[in-house]
Amino acid sequence: MVRQIANPYKEAVDIVKEMGGEALRLCYQCGLCTGTCPWNVLKSFPVRKLIHEVQLGLVDFESEDMWTCVTCGNCVQQCPRGVEIIDVMRAMRRTIVALGVGPVPDSLRVTMKNLAGTGNPWGEPTEKRADWAQALNVKTFSNGTQLLYFPCCTTAYDSSVSRIGKATVTILQKAGIDFGILGSKEACCGESARKAGDEELFQRLVQENMTAFAENGVKNIVVSSPHCYYTFRNEYPMAQNGFQVMHSTQFLAGLIREGKLKFSKEVKKKVAYHDPCYLGRHSGVFDEPREILSSIPGVELVEMANHHENSICCGGGGGQVWMETKPGERLAEVRAQQALEVGADVLALACPYCMLMFEGCLTQDVLDRLELRDITELVAEAM
Repeated sequence: MVRQIANPYKEAVDIVKEMGGEALRLCYQCGLCTGTCPWNVLKSFPVRKLIHEVQLGLVDFESEDMWTCVTCGNCVQQCPRGVEIIDVMRAMRRTIVALGVGPVPDSLRVTMKNLAGTGNPWGEPTEKRADWAQALNVKTFSNGTQLLYFPCCTTAYDSSVSRIGKATVTILQKAGIDFGILGSKEACCGESARKAGDEELFQRLVQENMTAFAENGVKNIVVSSPHCYYTFRNEYPMAQNGFQVMHSTQFLAGLIREGKLKFSKEVKKKVAYHDPCYLGRHSGVFDEPREILSSIPGVELVEMANHHENSICCGGGGGQVWMETKPGERLAEVRAQQALEVGADVLALACPYCMLMFEGCLTQDVLDRLELRDITELVAEAM
């Protein structure tokens, strides 16, 4: 007699299979995803096994593995069948959030509550969203302004990262660009909500921002965060509504080419550039950041062991930036070591999440040897 195994989460598994769709049918369990996942440099994260469990209808929704994926995209890039593994991971999280079939990490649950209540993951008052720019004489965006600068929540609210926004503003002002910010009129792009499985909250934030952009006559947007960049370009109805979105490195590279951004000082540093996952691998922006760094007088640009499409994630994607990672299991530590191995004085970044992760994960000993600078900071210093 064949004993039938009961699955208490059959409805949930069916939903995941529906959301995962073609991805699950394409996977033939070669295991390359597990072999290329950066987590497996530090600990075991069996991507192939998780996909197979969904195929078999035996998902352990209570496993910590549900929340480990940083959505860096390396597995998707390497998959010989083109399986959109991130979609499957996101489907499992959406099922947990929607049906309550598993626990959501406490810190992530608080982040989602903050997003729902205040429009930012920090839970800070909306009216303080523009406080970072108070001393910079930045105008509020209004109809007719050429460019909206969208700094991202991390730049707006985290005091250690706000320097990215301040450097960007300094550059735009010196270059004579007509720009403004929306401040309290804007909300989080919602990328963390979607990656954490709260699709309803994500859609609400999309609607709030699209309304704010339309009501204020926004057409051209420059962002500091690759996560905002990817989300606006791929998950908002931007193109259909006549909006154009650029990452700050794309915009600044254009200014350099046009002769509108000139340098007057040397920055005598050996610089290694860290490709953010959502700017590089996900969006294909590799050249502009390097073009900017190479144009700064005095900078010697060096490449780490993993670069361009093979860059290693900082560990902050997929909602991980809001969760705690144990020492010894931090991808930022691996990346910093690669920078030191090529003799870099500076690790150049182009993402607020990356800045937050490197600052929070590295020991003081490493930080004493490796300076963390956003590309905009190096540009502002050389102007």
